[in-house]
Amino acid sequence: MAARPVQTYRNLLRAARIAFQGDEPVLAAAKQTIRQGFRDKASLPPTDPSIAPALQHAEEVASFLKANVVQGKREGEVYKLRIHEHTERGDNDSIKQAGKKTDLSGVKCCSAR
Repeated sequence: MAARPVQTYRNLLRAARIAFQGDEPVLAAAKQTIRQGFRDKASLPPTDPSIAPALQHAEEVASFLKANVVQGKREGEVYKLRIHEHTERGDNDSIKQAGKKTDLSGVKCCSAR
């Protein structure tokens, strides 16, 4: 059990470094928040039931940081986005569907329920 918290901690720090590369104040704040979060739970016994959900949450945050956080930097009148190899790129299917009509016959308004 001791290996998973260390692995999760390192993975979360790595994800923050990827997401906030080049933005030192934000990266420092993220690292401090990560450290503090793990320090707060460090005194818990390994059998504490709150450890597993906390580690799961940290793993989800790491995944979200790597895949979904994109920082932009203003260059004149435009913003340049720092999209990296881990950034999730969707196929925009939901946007393509937005222009199509959907049949809502038989569906009542939420106020009518």
